[in-house]
Amino acid sequence: MTAAATKTAKPRKAAGTKLPEPTTLTEWLSALGDDALVELLQLRPDLAVPLPASMAVLAARTEQRASVLRATDELDTLDFAVIETLVVQGAADLRDPQPAPRTKLTQLLGDRASKAMLDGSVAKLRTRALVWGSDKALRLTTAAQEALPWPLGSTTELPDALTEPEIEAALAELTPPERGLLDKLAATGPRGRTRDAAPGTPEDRPVQRLLACRLLHRIDEETVELPLSVGQILRDEPVTDPHALTPPQPELRKQTSSDVNAAAAGEVGELLRHSASLLDVLGQTPAPALRSGGLGVREIRRVVKQTGIDEARIGLIAEVLAAARLLDKGSPEPLPDDGTEDFWAPTTTADAWLAVVPPRRWVVLAQAWLDLDRFPWMIGLRDANDKPLAALSAELRNVHAVRDRHAILRLLAEFPSGNAVSAADLGRALAWRQPRWRRHYRLESVQRTLSEAETLGLVARGAVTSAGRALLHGRPEDAESEMAASLPAPVDHVLVQADLTVIAPGPLVPELQDRISLVAEVESAGAATVYRLSETSVRRALDAGATATELHNLFTAHSRTPVPQALTYLIDDVARRHGRLRVGMARSFIRSEDPALLAEVLAAPVAGQLALRAVAPTVAISQASLGEVLEHLRAAGFSPAGEDSSGTIVDLRPRGARIPARSGQKPNWRPNPPSPEQLRALVSELRAGERAAQSRSGRTVRSDGSRTTTAATLNLLQLAARTRRPVHIGYVDASGIATQRVVEPLKVGGGQLDALDPVTGAIRHFTLHRIASVALIE
Repeated sequence: MTAAATKTAKPRKAAGTKLPEPTTLTEWLSALGDDALVELLQLRPDLAVPLPASMAVLAARTEQRASVLRATDELDTLDFAVIETLVVQGAADLRDPQPAPRTKLTQLLGDRASKAMLDGSVAKLRTRALVWGSDKALRLTTAAQEALPWPLGSTTELPDALTEPEIEAALAELTPPERGLLDKLAATGPRGRTRDAAPGTPEDRPVQRLLACRLLHRIDEETVELPLSVGQILRDEPVTDPHALTPPQPELRKQTSSDVNAAAAGEVGELLRHSASLLDVLGQTPAPALRSGGLGVREIRRVVKQTGIDEARIGLIAEVLAAARLLDKGSPEPLPDDGTEDFWAPTTTADAWLAVVPPRRWVVLAQAWLDLDRFPWMIGLRDANDKPLAALSAELRNVHAVRDRHAILRLLAEFPSGNAVSAADLGRALAWRQPRWRRHYRLESVQRTLSEAETLGLVARGAVTSAGRALLHGRPEDAESEMAASLPAPVDHVLVQADLTVIAPGPLVPELQDRISLVAEVESAGAATVYRLSETSVRRALDAGATATELHNLFTAHSRTPVPQALTYLIDDVARRHGRLRVGMARSFIRSEDPALLAEVLAAPVAGQLALRAVAPTVAISQASLGEVLEHLRAAGFSPAGEDSSGTIVDLRPRGARIPARSGQKPNWRPNPPSPEQLRALVSELRAGERAAQSRSGRTVRSDGSRTTTAATLNLLQLAARTRRPVHIGYVDASGIATQRVVEPLKVGGGQLDALDPVTGAIRHFTLHRIASVALIE
């Protein structure tokens, strides 16, 4: 809360006058300045929809239970301690409210919080209209008591509970029946009814044993209650202490930013490589979607086998790719022929994404994860029917996912660069800041969120990276620059070994990467990628249109080590046999400059499979497709090459299935909060309605001025326009909302009233038949 904002919350008063103490919330709101009302509507936007007709309506909405509970979600432990203290002092009593002076808070809480902290908390509650009145008479909105995240009295009474180590030691000694009873209360509610709570019950009963070791509290002879801290430990929540009115200080592990960024760069390199591998595999063989829409375990295991990526990582990457619109569900082209309607396959956008530089590819994925309204770490957990949750299924959606993820990472980003904080410390700090949301910050949730952030390169070694910090603050261009500085610079050379392996000492420049990937297979990936050259990989490059001379030049120009003779022999040998058979369209034809080779093909079993028929010593035709002929001939041990109508070798490698990108798809809808200018206009409308209500209820309105007929309305408005006298009108707009206001008529005609609004100074236009009442103001 800033000093300026605190100042605007004070009641308005004229110079040299002293306003009386407000005794109702309506009076207090009316005395607020416009800046304070705008801030209230910014913090509690539900109060402005629809626009309240008067301060009395605004006050009634401010006290509504649902609105109060929403307004308290962002309060911290100290704020709730102030609320609880005011409740105990009777400031929220419906029958006989007892306003508490500000000094009472210092007297009761001053030993645990400084005066500045208490002043800031009271100001924070005032700006939200949860606490109102002057310092001499603080009052509390009644429904605020229901928002307390702990039983009443937890803050104000002396603590009489076990410490966290004592609770954990006691839990370790429980029998299964005793532990089961506590687990049930922790899951269903803190209170339970049992006859075993009555005095005289045998001491060996589970309830009596739990009462004796203070893991349960007796409420009456038939009711027991689970202590707050015990329930938190059982649910794996951060243990919150209502008496700790200062935020916990996490233990920091200091390290250099360069080390953190370097570790993140390694993770980002793996992320981009695995993402490309997943898109490639699903492009070659799209995965059938489950009936629920998700990605099945069988398909994930197929991808694991083909890519070598573990299942959990594949699920996360698939979720992120789908969020970035690089992977989608639908009917790909070409459509697999297995009877399934929907498949998971790359979109046409994926090709453009693969072509951009790595830092920009990372920004796309990281931003998609930050805005993902799902929890990927829940993949594999069991649902209510004890079935595992599938990747990309609707069950992973959660309305709190984005909020929780940002809360965890932004808290971690508050610490200096390079400082790491444990998940347990983050959970405790978040639970202190937002005790009503403490169940969202269970240790497992925080740990898994941080693990996902490390996979995405936003966090490394427990600290936020420089690129991640920029992205969290809404600066994607800076994040891309930071990541570009962290990632190793692309290299334009390789190291060819005598065993026909090619080592890339870093990420290759895009052109060299494409050419090496075409002629060699990836054997191992990492900071340095190892490729393997073989007869099959060289033939693949020749099939794509490369010549033996081009392959020789590739390795001569880009290898920092001498090209081994074995590689030269391999390329020449494959090239000598490659393309001696040419396959074209007849529906398909086979031709060869060597009649003996074509005769060998016609004598082989494959000729019967393809129904080959010789039409010349060097030409044969087939009714099979071009791709089918090539596939069968290669399987039979021949090395054919595909050619076009001009005799040029063509690249017939499959390009992979693609789903058309959805055009004009709307993002997940989120309400846009009104701007300060819009809120100021709303406040002006509210002031106008308030003034109209006051004039109507006072004695300044003529008793005989109410409208009775249309003619009387016109005459009265025309009289007011001639004499420039203000009038009070009741108006019903096109939406059926009735308002009261005071205006100064300027012109009446054409079925419309043009009038000056004395509050805003603007000219307003009113349709005459919508004016329900009119009265002159004396």
